[in-house]
Amino acid sequence: MSDARHSDGSARAELHPYADPAGVAPDLDPNYDPCRDNTVRTIGVMGSAGGDLSIEIRRRCYDLGVAIAQAGCTLITGACPGLPYDAARGAKAAGGLSIGISPALSRSEHVFRYESPVEKFDAIIYTGSGLMGREVDNIHSSDIVIIVGGRSGTLGEFAIAYDEGKLIGILAHTTGIADHLPEIVPKIHKHTGARLIYEADPKTLVDRCIDVYRTEHFRHPSVFVETPG
Repeated sequence: MSDARHSDGSARAELHPYADPAGVAPDLDPNYDPCRDNTVRTIGVMGSAGGDLSIEIRRRCYDLGVAIAQAGCTLITGACPGLPYDAARGAKAAGGLSIGISPALSRSEHVFRYESPVEKFDAIIYTGSGLMGREVDNIHSSDIVIIVGGRSGTLGEFAIAYDEGKLIGILAHTTGIADHLPEIVPKIHKHTGARLIYEADPKTLVDRCIDVYRTEHFRHPSVFVETPG
């Protein structure tokens, strides 16, 4: 309680915001049903952290981040360099929120061991899970997952997203795993409810993914819900 005073110098008690229990909303809204919520809050961008990255592909990943921010969504990445960081640059430039999910235990390990950036993130979650462990956190934290380029790590993230029935956008013509998914997916022979959307234009991809999520895919139950309402 602050020691505010009246004009005559006597102490004045400040009213605590929770002084009236009747005026405090419950933390959990009893009427909220996640199975009926079609809000897209987060979009994850998973892709190449290194390798031969062309300027044209990096530019489109930057534009992808811009489109995510302009759509009012939070960007999720693995807090790595490369194409996902280009998306983080774009999101920040457009005034969006950028969250990185790091494999490291701390900022020092993030920078010195994993050689990863920090500047374009509003917050970094240090999982301490290693490169493969944090992939699960990336996917679980994303309403929509977008794949750009990619190597073995991105393939792992795609596999998690596909197995859990996520809505997955693929930024076409970014080489790597992204361009091989049309031939990989038919060989999986497993129906999970995942939905794949291919587009070469970043804004078109984001707009289509959000539209499909809001009109259809939000009804796809969480992997933890066997009988959605």
